Amino acid sequence: MKLYYLPGACSLADHIALEWIGQPYEAEAVAREALQSPEYLALNPLGSVPCLTDGSFSLTQNVAILYYLAEKHPEAELFGGQDAQVKADAMRWLAFCNSDLHEAFVPIFAPTRFIDQESAHADLQAKAREKILRLLGVANKALAGKDYFVGKRSVADAYLFVILRWCQGVGIDLADFPNLSALRERMSQDPAVKTAMAQEGL
Repeated sequence: MKLYYLPGACSLADHIALEWIGQPYEAEAVAREALQSPEYLALNPLGSVPCLTDGSFSLTQNVAILYYLAEKHPEAELFGGQDAQVKADAMRWLAFCNSDLHEAFVPIFAPTRFIDQESAHADLQAKAREKILRLLGVANKALAGKDYFVGKRSVADAYLFVILRWCQGVGIDLADFPNLSALRERMSQDPAVKTAMAQEGL
């Protein structure tokens, strides 16, 4: 099994999951300029990370990869346990991180995808920050009185941890979100998280 990643990108969630599983795997950093190479596009036509290969099987998209890893290794309980409601709840929060929170950062990271006029980028990014803060508030409330989204760590927490690192990188203050700050600290002390981050040079 092999994971293709960009250091610190959303693929870090998959990297953490592979470490939680505790079985041998490969991880290969892809240079940003190599994402559009014919070799990589043969694996992922979108030219993005993550991409996971397992023998001749190639899989893209975070939610699909994390689901596949959980199905291959049920003993790792990547979705927080075996109970159907717990797993569904973890999937709900994983989807929230992937579809809502992650996407809210795109105008900050790549404003030209939305507006060519450079003078309008600041307003676009300010609106994105407002949306991110609203979404962070939802996540902070969900974590009230809990260490993790579903009580036990899951891939949803791994994805949120990645996004909280992005917050730090773009100067979004978590001071008003104590539960998120606590999760970030808790995850940063997880041995598997430390190993995945070290492998990515973070």
